[in-house]
Amino acid sequence: MTGLSATALKNVLWDTLNDIKSNKILPSHGDAIASQAREILRTVKVQLQIVAAAKRHVPSDVVDFAERATIIDATPRRRRIAAKK
Repeated sequence: MTGLSATALKNVLWDTLNDIKSNKILPSHGDAIASQAREILRTVKVQLQIVAAAKRHVPSDVVDFAERATIIDATPRRRRIAAKK
């Protein structure tokens, strides 16, 4: 199993959606997976809000969560699109 990252989370959610569409899993199971993903993202958001309010450095686990996604998910096409914005 891969470490927790934004990319891994996105991939699990995408796989879950495809499994629901192909009737491999029940929608209620997909809802449970989505609820867990929302809690993970909510926790990261709260951590960032606390750090901003306390004017402290962002914890390394939060940085790792985001950076692993950026490095793994940054295809050349997406980088070009991001550069245009």
